[in-house]
Amino acid sequence: MFKQILVPVDLNDKGFSDKALNLAVWHAKQSGAQIHLLNVLPGIHMSMVATYFPKDAAAQMKADVRQQLKQFADQHIPEEIVYKTHVAEGKPYTTILESAEKLGADLIVMPSHKRSKLDKVVLGSVASKVVQNSPINVLVVKPQG
Repeated sequence: MFKQILVPVDLNDKGFSDKALNLAVWHAKQSGAQIHLLNVLPGIHMSMVATYFPKDAAAQMKADVRQQLKQFADQHIPEEIVYKTHVAEGKPYTTILESAEKLGADLIVMPSHKRSKLDKVVLGSVASKVVQNSPINVLVVKPQG
């Protein structure tokens, strides 16, 4: 059924991204799919932001996040599941959609943060923007789910 499953992971959201990954692992087992873990960093290469960091800060940050993502995967993905980790920069929802297209993903499994109605009006949520703009299926996992 699914062949490429993209799982956006928020490493700061301890105890919740794992729920989405567990569901993605279940789907991968059922269909023999490959899992792609993605962490999106804010655009630190933007000229205004970059001036506040040492030259090698972006590369070091990516390396650190890549290592954390690998540890997260090792904790939650069984050996029989094939997976890859990806670290990208940019606006989260557009980067998720661009990554899904680039990887040929046919399913996105992602957590949705519990937010108040006011937060959704003012800020919007990454999950809702991905759902609204994705040409492929998106499975949104709720924190209480």
